[in-house]
Amino acid sequence: MKLLIISGTSGAGKSVALHALEDIGGYCIDNLPLALLPAFAAEMEGAQQHHHYEMVAVGIDARNLNNDFDTFPALLKQLKKTDLQIEVVFIDATDDILIKRFSETRRRHPLTDDEVPLEEAILQERMMLKPISHEADIKLDSSHTNIHQLRELVQKSIGDIGSESMSVLFQSFGFKHGVPPEADFIFDVRCLPNPHWEPRLRPLTGRDPEVVHFLENHFEVNRMFEQVSHFLEQWLPQFEADNRSYLTVAIGCTGGQHRSVFFVERLSKHFHKQGFTILTRHRELL
Repeated sequence: MKLLIISGTSGAGKSVALHALEDIGGYCIDNLPLALLPAFAAEMEGAQQHHHYEMVAVGIDARNLNNDFDTFPALLKQLKKTDLQIEVVFIDATDDILIKRFSETRRRHPLTDDEVPLEEAILQERMMLKPISHEADIKLDSSHTNIHQLRELVQKSIGDIGSESMSVLFQSFGFKHGVPPEADFIFDVRCLPNPHWEPRLRPLTGRDPEVVHFLENHFEVNRMFEQVSHFLEQWLPQFEADNRSYLTVAIGCTGGQHRSVFFVERLSKHFHKQGFTILTRHRELL
């Protein structure tokens, strides 16, 4: 059985993630007191032969009764001695996005009061949750996703119950919209010929045959692809051998529409043929 510990900053989408996992057959509990986690894990370990659940997800956040997050690394070490497959997921978003979400929904941040404004509450929460975020096996940034996109991202990236191989997420992005903080590797392809300057290609994306043809006809594009793919061929097996479950490779160009999308599509196909579990996301393509 897989036990997922889902945490993150308030407003980033932890509840959305739990609902998404529940929709694909997981048993989910929100806001479990941290001190009860070992007892809950022991109960699940003893009962896993008697029920059909393959995945259990537990939400832990700033609403925790005792705020004893410094004990989390020791608790996690204890949990990993059980027969359960333990994975920690941390969901975050930028401060400005969190502030915007709380303003739009008129929800109250769990750490705000008459003396603590929202900006300070977000900062305090980040400090509180550091022991959990530092232990995370996978980090998701929801800054550039709506609810539906986050649900899909969660279900694709951490909802693959039956997979025993490492999942590799190839993600395109635009540097002008910010670097994805959850990425393990970031490759910059802005030095390559830009289809944006071809009027007929400007409205298209790196998925369209015309853009693919344009980029494939440049020597430097093919050379960079060969070198990036060779680097990943050498090191992805090493990460998998180190028992990593997830790895994110981000490819960035200026706007995240042409070159980075082309690279992600091509890398995804290349490594899918090599037997990896591949996930694909184009952050700037809505």
